[in-house]
Amino acid sequence: MDLVWQVCYLENGADTAYIPAQVPGAVQLDYARAQNWDDHCYGTNYLQYKWMEDAFWRYKAVIPALTLAADEEAFFVCGGIDYAYDISISGRVVYSYEGMFTPVEINVSAFACGADVLEILIHPAPKREGADADTSQEASQSCKPAVSYGWDWHPRLIPLGIWENAEIIVRKKKRIAQAELRYTLNDALDIAHIRATADFTFAANGTLSLQLFDPAGCTVLETSADACGMNGTIDCTLAIPLLWWCNGHGEPNLYTYRLTLTENGETIGIAEGRVGFRRVRFVMGEGTWADGDAFPKTRNPAPATLELNGRVIFAKGSNWVNPDIFPGTITHGTYLPLLQTAKDLHFNLLRCWGGAIVNKEAFFDICDELGIMVWQEFPLSCNAYADSNAYLNVLDKESQSIIKRLRKHPSIALWCGGNELFNSWSRMTDQSLALRLLNKNCYELDPLTPFNYTSPLYGMGHGSYVFQYTEDTDVFGAIQAAHHTAYTEFGMPSICASEEYLRSFIPADEAYPLHDTPSVAAHHGYHAWMHPESWLYQNTLERYCGKPADLADLIRQSHWLQGEGYRAIFEEARRQKPYCGMALNWCYNEPWPCLANNSLINYPHVKKPSCDIVAAACRPVAASARIGRFQWVAGELFAAELWMLNDSYDAAFTGTVRASIIVGGVIYPIGNWDFTLTPNTNAVGPTLRICLPETDEKSFTLCLSVDGAPEYDAQYTLALKK
Repeated sequence: MDLVWQVCYLENGADTAYIPAQVPGAVQLDYARAQNWDDHCYGTNYLQYKWMEDAFWRYKAVIPALTLAADEEAFFVCGGIDYAYDISISGRVVYSYEGMFTPVEINVSAFACGADVLEILIHPAPKREGADADTSQEASQSCKPAVSYGWDWHPRLIPLGIWENAEIIVRKKKRIAQAELRYTLNDALDIAHIRATADFTFAANGTLSLQLFDPAGCTVLETSADACGMNGTIDCTLAIPLLWWCNGHGEPNLYTYRLTLTENGETIGIAEGRVGFRRVRFVMGEGTWADGDAFPKTRNPAPATLELNGRVIFAKGSNWVNPDIFPGTITHGTYLPLLQTAKDLHFNLLRCWGGAIVNKEAFFDICDELGIMVWQEFPLSCNAYADSNAYLNVLDKESQSIIKRLRKHPSIALWCGGNELFNSWSRMTDQSLALRLLNKNCYELDPLTPFNYTSPLYGMGHGSYVFQYTEDTDVFGAIQAAHHTAYTEFGMPSICASEEYLRSFIPADEAYPLHDTPSVAAHHGYHAWMHPESWLYQNTLERYCGKPADLADLIRQSHWLQGEGYRAIFEEARRQKPYCGMALNWCYNEPWPCLANNSLINYPHVKKPSCDIVAAACRPVAASARIGRFQWVAGELFAAELWMLNDSYDAAFTGTVRASIIVGGVIYPIGNWDFTLTPNTNAVGPTLRICLPETDEKSFTLCLSVDGAPEYDAQYTLALKK
């Protein structure tokens, strides 16, 4: 039953005028709507919202009159409130909490006469005392996502309010309160040992029955057990379960279960859910045990390779961030196109970064269905989260809520304490109490899902996020010189998807030429990261492409470098397997329109041209070339080492790659390579060379064609100068 909400901010401790509120949503959006403000995404409009983070806000709604039967009761149920709050009914505080990821459930049966008012007082955004003002350090003693305090692609805009559904629900007094189906697989993965549990709201004396339906909807298991007391348990086995596989390796098979509680032939309650049978492990990559063999010995690299159902999986994917500044606006419709695109890019893993929210249930449901594995981090990022009792108490409750909610999803492949916590700017260690607590909670509540303290761990790589590393080294050379077990973050900036898109949020007088103006800087064209020109880097674009003719030409140049830069890293990471186990770019999406960013997809779902190149680089089987650098000189000897990349356990065949270059429309054959491909194994071929023609052309294309299999072909567009 929906409630009619109003909200106001408090001034000197007193309520101001109430305005209509949308729930789920955010107090900032309600106020902006009432004041008829322009879009917060345009120009520097977001600055108007700054004062709201320090205000108290009060929601109120009348609990509707309800006619409850003798066997019914009413509850106020909310999936999450952001961030610290007090709930009152008719002026009396009935519940207080800090944290946004724990649901709320309050019995309101005694207040269902139509005269009582439900109020939620939202406290100001948490800020650690002594932290640098207006930085993410202010989030370092809370479970509030740090990204909202300002990041290199996110403005400082800290949401507050009811961000999940909030409603009155009428229930039977005698019912199943909660239910869950857990399982373990035997070593052969052909028997699932199932335990179904249900908690009751009363002392039952009946039967708990389990039905299990396969992905086609056919009943594959029916069994029951006595239910006596406040809970019931059913232990059983399923032979030859259809396993849940990630994208590119098989079907993401999902079963449906139904638990039914009966007494004296009467159905008391029914609970349903889905389950995907899979075994996931985080293991050492081939060769990593040898890294610490020499004396004096040291710590080996951390495990960084995923194993799913006994099969080593090379993880290809990205870092997922908030798809909107305001989590309350995110819906199933927000997630679906983004996740479908991730599948189309041949991604099989998304790292849900610790600076952002823990996504809503719809995100994980869709990942289950599409076969996208999730690396789930807790809300810690780039800070030293101190060992205070107050913080640890909040983290304990919030992390348990997160684990209990998500552990049922087969897509959850890895828990992680948070982002960049062992680095010099954070200075946490594996002795930090917050991380020991998270490890403990994951072990106790979901012991068979791997846990990482943070990313990166020893052996893994984060960065860089530029095309030109040094004066003499571009991304092509830098990644080939790297040697890591996993590349869990790497970026390649570009301007947004199109001139039309850019002009939709940048005022006309700032749109071109692009300079360090307020709107351009606010949307991260300047001063976003470590260099004044990041993420725009017009100097790098001019170095390779010359001066642009106009804004559209400048955008085209940036897309060229982003696409070829991302291709260079994804393909090289794949060439470094089996020592290397994954490649996840930074980042996939963004929460508002960035003028320049490392993202593949602009807000809310506008694909950059680099998506097509990344999709080609991540195909399970693909022809590939190891090329030493991006820019070449007319007349010099060009060299490319040929490879066939193969992450497929099904692909095994022989073939021929034919290599050529195209310069100014003229095709120059380089040579051929006859290869043999075995399952899940790359094949390396010869290094082919050709003297580049003398020309005034600014680029040339390397073409790799596989006889009879054009789906494996590859093309690289490289820079050329005289």
